Amino acid sequence: MPDASKHLLLVDDEAPLRQAIAEQLADRGYQVEQAESGEAAVVRLADFAFDIIITDLRLPGIDGSAVVDAAVGRYPDIIAIVVTGYGTVKHAVEAIKRGAWDFVNKPFQIDELLHVLDSAIEQRRLRSENAYLRAQLEERYRFEGVVGKSRAMSRLFQLLETVAPTSSTILITGETGTGKEVVARAIHHNSPRRIHRFVALNCSAIPETLLEAELFGHVRGAFTGAIGNRQGRLEQAHKGTLFLDEVGTMSAALQMKLLRVLQEREFERVGDSHTTKVDVRVIAATNNDLGRMVAQGQFREDLFYRLNVIPVDIPPLRGRKEDIPLLVQHFLDKFRAEASAAGTTRGLITLSQEAMRRLMAYAWPGNVRQLENTVERAVALGAGRPQIDVLDLPSEIQQAEEPALPSSIPLPEDGLDLGALVADIERDLIARSLERTGGNRGQAARLLNLKRTTLVEKLKRLDQPRSNQPRT
Repeated sequence: MPDASKHLLLVDDEAPLRQAIAEQLADRGYQVEQAESGEAAVVRLADFAFDIIITDLRLPGIDGSAVVDAAVGRYPDIIAIVVTGYGTVKHAVEAIKRGAWDFVNKPFQIDELLHVLDSAIEQRRLRSENAYLRAQLEERYRFEGVVGKSRAMSRLFQLLETVAPTSSTILITGETGTGKEVVARAIHHNSPRRIHRFVALNCSAIPETLLEAELFGHVRGAFTGAIGNRQGRLEQAHKGTLFLDEVGTMSAALQMKLLRVLQEREFERVGDSHTTKVDVRVIAATNNDLGRMVAQGQFREDLFYRLNVIPVDIPPLRGRKEDIPLLVQHFLDKFRAEASAAGTTRGLITLSQEAMRRLMAYAWPGNVRQLENTVERAVALGAGRPQIDVLDLPSEIQQAEEPALPSSIPLPEDGLDLGALVADIERDLIARSLERTGGNRGQAARLLNLKRTTLVEKLKRLDQPRSNQPRT
């Protein structure tokens, strides 16, 4: 009998057969979730780190091969098994090439499927280091260090690719730890200015009395301790890019001087009357709401509009948890490369699916930076072990509750309103499918395996006030 923690996704469009297999697998100790289509399977894979996926090869819409691609691409350590009634050598070889562990032919006995499952689980246990299939971090999922393939990140990549070749001023917003400087560097290194310097200045890390001299430079004798002329960050970034982090912490006087730089492309060093011309692209970043600060008189309105020529907002990690497996693999590769550069050879490091589920269940208040620190800590605590497990994670992440499977709805002693519950679930799934497809009802209907007209009718029915619904 398998470990009770083995979560399995069963994908088949034949409901009676799917239900029968699911019941028999559940009797053997597997925690089974069902998907009636390839589209539904891909949606579930984005929300949950399954240990095993069993999928029919022939499915309407997205077929089993594409489901295997999605599963293995997201979770390289997942066990993928395909079921086919068209069991030729060609189909079998193609399934294995796509990352499947094995296949079974229809019709089959449950014992045959269980034998394949047991064999795959045992092989993975014995070959955990050598059999690990690396996540393929394809270039279209990355933009010079920015990692992700969620819908939100895809939109961000499209925007970055559009604005990087320009010289327009950019304002990057996002919570602490989302990677604002990484995005700024990506813009610079994909722009015509990449042959010149990228200069970063954290405005909140330097005392206000020194920030002006740090930004504009100073001449000898400008203030106590100014024993010689010194270039500021603006001059250092000439013909390149100046990144001003936490720009919302600037004083009103310094805001005025920065406004002049953006308008006139010139400035004076502290203590100097000579005007210096500068050709620099400014990228500013903040985790504050500058619009609110303008309304409260804490930030200059004219400077805000000068900085906010092209706004770039980075989504928080909790809003794109499907990117977590890619980010984890990215950081594992990074730490392994650093160890190699330092002369310490490390074998391939993997992450257990149980640990991955805890990472995906956690809210990540510190965003990507916190995830990177967590992975680094886990690698260090792993002491050379080939696999990171739950106990290697911080206690607050160990205690994160796994997302409940849809089948685990509690049944109160006093009963529940089944109609209302089903309507709420239906309403939530429809809303999520419309959000995922940008409001395209045709695509949303395909995700839900519905006809477009059926989806439209459901929307009309679910939008009706409950008081207007007929009573029985």
